[in-house]
Amino acid sequence: MQSSAKAHVVIYSRPGCHLCDEAKQAIEAAQCLGEYTLEEINIESDPDLLRRYQFDIPVITINGVEAFRHRLTSEAFRERLVTKSGASPTSQPRDDYD
Repeated sequence: MQSSAKAHVVIYSRPGCHLCDEAKQAIEAAQCLGEYTLEEINIESDPDLLRRYQFDIPVITINGVEAFRHRLTSEAFRERLVTKSGASPTSQPRDDYD
């Protein structure tokens, strides 16, 4: 099933963050590049972001909703991507671990 709009994925990171690099590799390994746009934001570029995420990167959001913090797998990313972009949250059962 194809969606008319790609999901917007944002990864909040900083240079030298090995967990951020692992997260980006997991996102790539999900093999669903055509289903989302990826924006990477360096938390060091904004004092508020640095304050919020200094000890919690990477943080990955999908369509503005936090989906992952610290670690993720390619399978979990793909599943969340389909859930977040494929249907409204109110129509999905809430049996996940949010």
